[in-house]
Amino acid sequence: MTRVAAAQLAAGTDVAANLGACLRLIDAAAADNAELVVLPEFCNHLSWYADRAHARRMACRIGDSFLGAIAARAERHGLYVKIGVTLARADGRTTGTSLLYGPTGTLLGESDKQILMGAENDYLDAGTEDSPVIATALGRIGMYACMEGVITEVTRSLAVRGAQLLLNSLNSFATDEASLHIPVRAAENRVWVVAANKVGPLLPDAELPAIAAKLGVPPDRLHGAGESQIVAPDGTCVAMAPATGEAIVVADIDIAWSADKRRHGADLLADRRPQLYAPLLAEPIGRRAPAGAETGTAALSLGDLDAIRDLATSGADLIVLPELTGHTAADIAGALRDTTAHAVLTVRSDGSHHGLLIDADGIVGHQQQLHPTARLPWLDTPGTELRIFELPWGRMALVIGDDILFPETFRLAAIQDADVIAVSTGPLEPADLRLLLPERAAENRLNVVAAGLDDTRLTGGIYGCSPDFTLWTPWPGPFTGVISHPEVTAVEPGARTARALIRPAQAVNRCVSKGTDLVDGRPRRPFDAMPIP
Repeated sequence: MTRVAAAQLAAGTDVAANLGACLRLIDAAAADNAELVVLPEFCNHLSWYADRAHARRMACRIGDSFLGAIAARAERHGLYVKIGVTLARADGRTTGTSLLYGPTGTLLGESDKQILMGAENDYLDAGTEDSPVIATALGRIGMYACMEGVITEVTRSLAVRGAQLLLNSLNSFATDEASLHIPVRAAENRVWVVAANKVGPLLPDAELPAIAAKLGVPPDRLHGAGESQIVAPDGTCVAMAPATGEAIVVADIDIAWSADKRRHGADLLADRRPQLYAPLLAEPIGRRAPAGAETGTAALSLGDLDAIRDLATSGADLIVLPELTGHTAADIAGALRDTTAHAVLTVRSDGSHHGLLIDADGIVGHQQQLHPTARLPWLDTPGTELRIFELPWGRMALVIGDDILFPETFRLAAIQDADVIAVSTGPLEPADLRLLLPERAAENRLNVVAAGLDDTRLTGGIYGCSPDFTLWTPWPGPFTGVISHPEVTAVEPGARTARALIRPAQAVNRCVSKGTDLVDGRPRRPFDAMPIP
């Protein structure tokens, strides 16, 4: 077992005080016998500057007094220290950089943040290289920072290249970091994650009240959200700090657990199909499809034809069934007669698993499962592309069976300007409902309508895009700290149907903040590190 720690702290404009906090928490981790400690992002200075020149003046240099003190403290205690700072590069760039110091004080690796958040784009330069996987005595370590964990690419690349333990330094007031974006990267890649967030004001104290008033948010919502945590490969949080206050949390972890990538017979990495993901390498062109309908009604059904009929005649636009219910297309079309509803189910066709899109006239589209897995041993003819279907209320893709396990599937839908994803699948684990499905909606700005099975019972959920999304713009509702988490309607225990509002038109807006687009802003470099046969 390896003892790891996550430390949360407040950092302001007093660099000496910031260094003191870092050293104090490194000492605390050592006192708890930790072998590794993760500190937050931008530990050297508050991430708020007058201009780029100011940001560069306040940035660290490798070997300076700030980082020299961190290295010396790592050596004193004989532990690994991961810290996030701004770094003045010799080529003139100023980067947000993760640094890993070893137990001898040696700098073992560095990683420049590849996707910047909001105002960071005004002061910093995005990283130009993929994050390294660093071999250590503890295991293979990957580093990332804050916004890089709000989308899938950076952590996915690290996992594909063999990282066992991912270290995340954050500078975030978003409460859905702790509830969603941090733990999902562990669950979808079956790796350990140690994440350290800030607490205290993320803006200068003197300016905070005026900025908060201008934005219409309570001042304390512009504080770091804390809840630093250590997450197991199944997405379980094994230790979490409080939402406020300087703190450190420790846990003993078995890093070898990350070697097991299996889930219901699927291997989450070996069963990837990189040749299908080639479109993700293309330069972004922006969304070109028009917006879908402002709202629509989505529903889930276990497959009872009378229930499907009731949903269709009561205004449901889309009805999704779990996989392989045994119904024929004709059965479903009959239940939809004299309505404009569409339904999705799946059927086995020789060696293929097909999703069918059906209306009252019959089959209007089909989608083969793309990733064959051991759970369906007869599936030997997978599909070769993800299709988009134009419907009266928006653009939709079908995600079939175990394609749900691969975040690349949903990314392919997003770059094709999908508004809605209909998921027809089989067994769903609690982590799928709590983490994987909400994240597929959040990181792609998609409405996800997912039907699965828990033994013979209906499970799944409807994950709708919230209209409250882009930071620093007017929101219909109060700011609660949640930024990209979708609106969730879960299947009630024992229920045979569920229904909820979705918002296809909201999929058009992918800008989480100024200069930060969840889809077009994704780094392509991580995919360069994933060879395409």
